[in-house]
Amino acid sequence: MSETENQGFNPSKEDFASLLDESFSAEAPLEGSVVRGRVTAIENDLAIIDVGLKTEGRVPLREFSMAGQEPTISVGDEVEVFLDRIENAMGDAVLSRDKARREESWVKLEKSFEANERVEGVIFGRVKGGFTVDLNGATAFLPGSQVDIRPVRDITPLMNMAQPFQILKMDRRRGNIVVSRRAIMEETRAEARNEIVQNLVEGQVVEGVVKNITDYGAFVDLGGVDGLLHVTDIAWRRVNHPSEVINVGETVKVQVVKINTETQRISLGMKQLETDPWDEVAANFPLNSKVTGRVTNITDYGAFVELGSGVEGLVHVSEMSWVKKNVHPGKIVSTSQEVEVMVLEVDQDKRRISLGLKQCVANPWEDFAAKFPSGTKISGEIKNITEFGLFVGLADEIDGMVHISDLDWNVSGEEALAQFTKGQTVEAVVLDVDQEKERVSLGIKQLDGDPFESIANLRRGDTVTCEVTAVNDGGLEVAISDTDVSAFIRRSDLSRDREDQRPERFNVGNKIDAMVTNLDKRDRRVGLSIKALEIAEEKEAVEQYGSSDSGASLGDILGAALNKENGAAEKAPAEEVAEEAPEEVAAEAVEAAEAEAPAEEVPEEAPEEAEEDAEKSE
Repeated sequence: MSETENQGFNPSKEDFASLLDESFSAEAPLEGSVVRGRVTAIENDLAIIDVGLKTEGRVPLREFSMAGQEPTISVGDEVEVFLDRIENAMGDAVLSRDKARREESWVKLEKSFEANERVEGVIFGRVKGGFTVDLNGATAFLPGSQVDIRPVRDITPLMNMAQPFQILKMDRRRGNIVVSRRAIMEETRAEARNEIVQNLVEGQVVEGVVKNITDYGAFVDLGGVDGLLHVTDIAWRRVNHPSEVINVGETVKVQVVKINTETQRISLGMKQLETDPWDEVAANFPLNSKVTGRVTNITDYGAFVELGSGVEGLVHVSEMSWVKKNVHPGKIVSTSQEVEVMVLEVDQDKRRISLGLKQCVANPWEDFAAKFPSGTKISGEIKNITEFGLFVGLADEIDGMVHISDLDWNVSGEEALAQFTKGQTVEAVVLDVDQEKERVSLGIKQLDGDPFESIANLRRGDTVTCEVTAVNDGGLEVAISDTDVSAFIRRSDLSRDREDQRPERFNVGNKIDAMVTNLDKRDRRVGLSIKALEIAEEKEAVEQYGSSDSGASLGDILGAALNKENGAAEKAPAEEVAEEAPEEVAAEAVEAAEAEAPAEEVPEEAPEEAEEDAEKSE
């Protein structure tokens, strides 16, 4: 080799420095960027790639395929990889196909997200709250609620399969992507629904498959769009649950009942394909006819009875029994029981039939009224005691009521009510039987005669003889002779003279005469007054034997009258004169007695409380 050739292969130090700088400047931008390389070999699960560096890099084969798919790379193929480092400790270049794809994918995904376009991906893993999706190198999160329109129990058939997704959210700084499969399904279903709904018309008969069953109906798939078959539109008869008639997966023929173009909801019906049994209900079930039916449902207000296929009537609780009141219908009839009922009313427009159960048996109220007319004595056991009276059990499970005002003639209702106990057998008189209102009125005090009948001929101003039964500060309690009536004489009515108006002057058992000043048969009160009787006797004596204006006293007048009677026996007897006190004189005496009562005597007079106490003691 010549000397000149040796100089060409031995550059100077300056040349070497320039070549080194040029080399570094060319290699610097490669690290941390995407570079192109060529597959030189495939060893086991690694692809050997030459990217033009001093050494080659190794990339796992799984990075060259989508999740769940086989890699399609071969020797000689040119690929893009991400250069992490030019050389590691082993002297190899550090390359990554995933990072290269991710960088490339993020750029494309951002463009699709801005344009609101669909992207393709593969579900390849499960994480908390959802799933992971491979979007051609970029990993996205698919929430569980965004997998399908309805909850999916098993997602296995959807994994490792390329399918479209909609990007909901992107954050490149954090590397987060959220996608939705549900949005794609809803959009696809909306397009299919629009097309199907446009081809459907109300009244059209179509076939569908029962997709789901609920308590209120069933959803039927009409080939891409669901319609609701409500439980009331399955059959004309009562259907408690749709599963009684149809099953999931069953093909059924239905009629389009209604289409809501705004909400795109479709209402379906099966019973509309059959003849309406209510068209001939009036002819089949005339009024007052007796029919046999089956109890289908029991409520608090009555029981529903099926009279025929698709025809039901209601037996109201008030029409179930003649005598059982306030009883739940379930204690009278039971579900599936065969009963005989009477048709009471038919409303074909409202599709209602009113039925009666009690009308098919004899009316016990009519029998009771015939057996026990008013005035009949009857006995029974006290079933209940209330604040207004007694309920007594009678024949044929009929209850009669004794009002507190019909318990006793002389004792107040509350006091009389306290004398009775539940379960006690009592005797009473039938006062009234109201068949329409189903009521029987009874009376216990009517078993004895009315004490006031013994004073039926008594009038205001009459004189009666009484026996003192009790003495108190307010006056006297007395019993009118030859009667069962008691009365009360107030303190101010004991005498005309104020000093003699002292109840202690009298003793129990004394006989006294008094004038009737008040007679109230409605309130059962008799007012008596000794003072009024004295005034009446004085007035009568003055009118017959003299005048008080002449200065003669009442004693003088009566003495003269007595002498006159002894000397002239042939004349009118004195007792006749005494007995002939006219009603005018008695009335004037009563008024005079009331007028003479001074104002200061009012507190001393027997108060109303004392009079009421006297009446209660009677």
